[in-house]
Amino acid sequence: MASSAEGDEGTVVALAGVLQSGFQELSLNKLATSLGASEQALRLIISIFLGKDPPASLREEWGQDLPLFPEPPGRAVPGAGNQLYHSLLCIVLQFLILRLMGRTITAVLTTFCFQMAYLLAGYYYTATGNYDIKWTMPHCVLTLKLIGLAVDYFDGGKDQNSLSSEQQKYAIRGVPSLLEVAGFSYFYGAFLVGPQFSMNHYMKLVQGELTDIPGKIPNSIIPALKRLSLGLFYLVGYTLLSPHITEDYLLTEDYDNHPFWFRCMYMLIWGKFVLYKYVTCWLVTEGVCILTGLGFNGFEEKGKAKWDACANMKVWLFETNPRFTGTIASFNINTNAWVARYIFKRLKFLGNKELSQGLSLLFLALWHGLHSGYLVCFQMEFLIVIVERQAARLIQESPTLSKLAAITVLQPFYYLVQQTIHWLFMGYSMTAFCLFTWDKWLKVYKSIYFLGHIFFLSLLFILPYIHKAMVPRKEKLKKME
Repeated sequence: MASSAEGDEGTVVALAGVLQSGFQELSLNKLATSLGASEQALRLIISIFLGKDPPASLREEWGQDLPLFPEPPGRAVPGAGNQLYHSLLCIVLQFLILRLMGRTITAVLTTFCFQMAYLLAGYYYTATGNYDIKWTMPHCVLTLKLIGLAVDYFDGGKDQNSLSSEQQKYAIRGVPSLLEVAGFSYFYGAFLVGPQFSMNHYMKLVQGELTDIPGKIPNSIIPALKRLSLGLFYLVGYTLLSPHITEDYLLTEDYDNHPFWFRCMYMLIWGKFVLYKYVTCWLVTEGVCILTGLGFNGFEEKGKAKWDACANMKVWLFETNPRFTGTIASFNINTNAWVARYIFKRLKFLGNKELSQGLSLLFLALWHGLHSGYLVCFQMEFLIVIVERQAARLIQESPTLSKLAAITVLQPFYYLVQQTIHWLFMGYSMTAFCLFTWDKWLKVYKSIYFLGHIFFLSLLFILPYIHKAMVPRKEKLKKME
């Protein structure tokens, strides 16, 4: 009788668990629908916010070696708990590469080829025509971590005098254990959407060094809450406006039937607004990193603690700078810094800055996915940055244009024109990025007559001639002075 009762009790408990799980799924689905978002996206943002609650051991055991507190991947990857083996396999194999191949260029090349091939294969087998929140999303973050780990381990075996100051900062002198590599890879504050940070910086956290009060827990609650509050502000704004400003509208007949100026203005507004979902995620995860101490970045000259080690956004610069290079410098900062450190600067042997920049952007495009839209987006970024530099150089070196640009009363007008051009063509580039497939972004580009490509390709060829005509030779400049 006892065994029968125990069996019935077990059945009831199991049934209750199933019903509770079903209720939660239904509630999340309804909530996501009411917010105009997908259930996967809602799970993602909830997972990010759950990171605001660090393990108690982090606070209780400060002063000793801290636990490595990896994020439970089953919770961390929305809807992909049964696909944990992807990250585990890559982490274990990466550890074996470091141990068996040592500090060699072979280990670096093997790491790069294997980790990128695994990620691209994941994209190939899982990608659809929509924005996918699957195991490949956190895996792309992991891929950069593991490649960076291999390069830093390789640098750790070199003579310190042969390294740049930046390389000396990140070079790994010791031999990381499997537990340390796993903790670095699964750190819950950055496992889903970043930010990127080095193994050396993570180990400082583990050893209790990242604190503004030596020997005590960091005084990080207020700085963390500031970034969280800012992230919540962007989240509320995005949630309220997202049902009304969508990329799907770009594909509708209604959009095509509007006047040309309306199509351009909608693209401009959408291009700025669509980035806010990324801003939200990065501000919240930055708050998580600050709370744990990972965001600690030393002190200012006046002795005030800095908490921007994991900052992925410079919000004021992002909102106010009228240049494309300003947006690049303020958006996804740590990923851009990673690419500069491990790709762009490592291509110095090519002897061509533009070629190195182009290959770096090609890497970024492939790292995002296999859709043609990524390639078009980063191709536009490459083109726009080159033209923007040409224009800035022209204005700076032309006596006529530099005097005209210095007229105070015209500054607001210049700023408005710059911001209009800036966000119109940022939206133009983001159209391909967000619509993914060639049939979608090509349809939208046709509707505005490939304005971005025509505008910047024309300037690319015209500006050198204008520069030649408006900038006098150095001999003439010396006589004028």
